[in-house]
Amino acid sequence: MTAENRNSTKQAVGRGGMVTSPHTLASEAGAVILRRGGNALEAAIAIGSTIAVVYPHFCGLGGDSVWIVADRNGRKTCFLGIGQAARELPDFDGRIPLRGPLSALTSACAVDAWQHAHDYSARHWGGRIDFPVLLADAIRHAKEGFPITRSQSFWLAFRQAEAANWPGFAALFMPNDAARKTGSLFRQENLARSLSLIAHDGPRSFYEGELGARIAAGLQAAGSPLTSHDLKATRTREVAPISLSYRNFELLAPPPPTQGLSTLAIMGILAHFDLAAYPAGSADHLHLCVEAVKRAFLDRGDIADPDVAPQPVEEWLSMRHLALAAASIDPARALEWPAPFRNGDTVFFAATDAEGGSVSVLQSTYFDWGSGVVVGDTGILWQNRGAAFSPDLKHVNGIAPGKRPFYTLNPGLGLRNGRPALLYGTQGADGQPQTLAMLLTRLIDFGEQPAAALAGPRFLLGKTFSDTRDSLKLEGDAGEAVLAELAARGHVLSPIEAQSPLAGQAGAITIDEDGMATGAHDPRGDGLAIAISSGA
Repeated sequence: MTAENRNSTKQAVGRGGMVTSPHTLASEAGAVILRRGGNALEAAIAIGSTIAVVYPHFCGLGGDSVWIVADRNGRKTCFLGIGQAARELPDFDGRIPLRGPLSALTSACAVDAWQHAHDYSARHWGGRIDFPVLLADAIRHAKEGFPITRSQSFWLAFRQAEAANWPGFAALFMPNDAARKTGSLFRQENLARSLSLIAHDGPRSFYEGELGARIAAGLQAAGSPLTSHDLKATRTREVAPISLSYRNFELLAPPPPTQGLSTLAIMGILAHFDLAAYPAGSADHLHLCVEAVKRAFLDRGDIADPDVAPQPVEEWLSMRHLALAAASIDPARALEWPAPFRNGDTVFFAATDAEGGSVSVLQSTYFDWGSGVVVGDTGILWQNRGAAFSPDLKHVNGIAPGKRPFYTLNPGLGLRNGRPALLYGTQGADGQPQTLAMLLTRLIDFGEQPAAALAGPRFLLGKTFSDTRDSLKLEGDAGEAVLAELAARGHVLSPIEAQSPLAGQAGAITIDEDGMATGAHDPRGDGLAIAISSGA
């Protein structure tokens, strides 16, 4: 087998490790580390730093990340790289801005999560590769430039009118008031300097060093409530993942304040049905997945920072609770569905190494382009994750100083016989648990390979940035017969194009018991899975 195994279906197979991400350059950065003898965590840091450069519309240094980590020795853990609200908040008068300086109200923890992952790698997986090596590709692409993807060009054009007033944004992303075109070379010299400081001084310099001081000054100048004290207080938390048994797998998810339990609840409800008795992609398959999503989402509005609000995770995922939800599903009729809508975009990437170390990560600035605030001369675009708070101070997710908001980031990892066997995740805010339900049922119940499972038609229940109706958005390649049958069962359908960006950009890696890995990234995006040969 060659060192890299890629084909037109974006599926890769190999024993020496594997990476997947939504951008070819990011995947290649991770593959370079694996070929050098690095482990999956080190590869993930290389991917995460590179994707922060080459996919700036969905993630960056000014955002957060959530990691699930497991190995063949029984270790399983979760890194919550989630920033907290500023200590001194303005009076929002009943409305938290979605963009601009006052939306940049939570600190950014992604860079600290890189440090936490690096430390864990050294302690538990024998990691030896230093940060300057791990960040080398990210620095090079920021300094020398890279061709803009279709995705970045689309989201820049889509936001061009409103982005003109975002602090520092137009000068970097829209010179001469023109959106950069697909394929044009994009350099970020200021971001390259920031990454170089992180590589030289360590990730904590983002919060406490020379770079941290420049970030704090830039945020203050833009009008953000964040201060140097907020940056210094930003730390990744290592916590136990929550879990649920599904068929032959133990599915792991991040705990609150993330919506990881929503994905587990969906799967726990679906466990009460013999999905394999139906054809994959049939009206029965889709109907049950949609109805399970609805029941699981009834609890989602109560997810919040567990430091502030008690989170009855065990009750939400109890056999009794899930069985009652499953019993309420009518196989012939859809439940009427109005529900809150949360926007947001992110990137999923994953890595596994020859020793079985496995990492599943989501990294995000929340909305496409985050707050829109480019911080001073750092080249760093800051997130608007604080917009996920409720302005109602009495709400479980009400905004408060130092509090973490409800989080859509929801990477997943499946164990079989206690060993990593599935890595999966997706972009898409509200759509993340929905896409994962389709992906996991195709992988587990129907035994599909990652490329086929990722290419299958998907749905999105509820509002989107372009459609405010609480309808069921279903990709057109589901077929006219399926659409007609779902409509007959009472689903209010809004067909969307096949392979639509609205259905998210997901990735998946499966690992057989003999160590053979098979992976792919979503055909809806710009990504790639790369396998490393055992002799590389």
